[in-house]
Amino acid sequence: MSTFNTNEWTQQFDNIFMAPARAYAALSVDMTEKFFNAQLDAQKAYVDTSLSQARQLMSVKDAEGLRSYMEGQQKVAKEVAERLKSDADNVVSLQKDFVQQTQKITEDNIKQAKTAASKMGNTA
Repeated sequence: MSTFNTNEWTQQFDNIFMAPARAYAALSVDMTEKFFNAQLDAQKAYVDTSLSQARQLMSVKDAEGLRSYMEGQQKVAKEVAERLKSDADNVVSLQKDFVQQTQKITEDNIKQAKTAASKMGNTA
């Protein structure tokens, strides 16, 4: 009958509990950074568009300029709608990636726990 020493218990504890917790924390931090950067990029694009439109509106001096500005608004609205769709698709993609990676961490942890339980059962 072999004994399960303290180092083995510590290693098993780390493998079963701490390693998955660290992996999940690292994944969460990475995903938070990706979401934050996606938000920053989107906000910058929307602010740039808004400022550009404000500058164009301030340069209107007559009826022809106003008509030209208003005609351009349809193009801007289309571009913003396309950007919104792209941003939404990006967020959905990031979320799917997060879920898949979380599931992999969970599956790996379950396998590790089964292996450790089997090993501990054999040593008891």
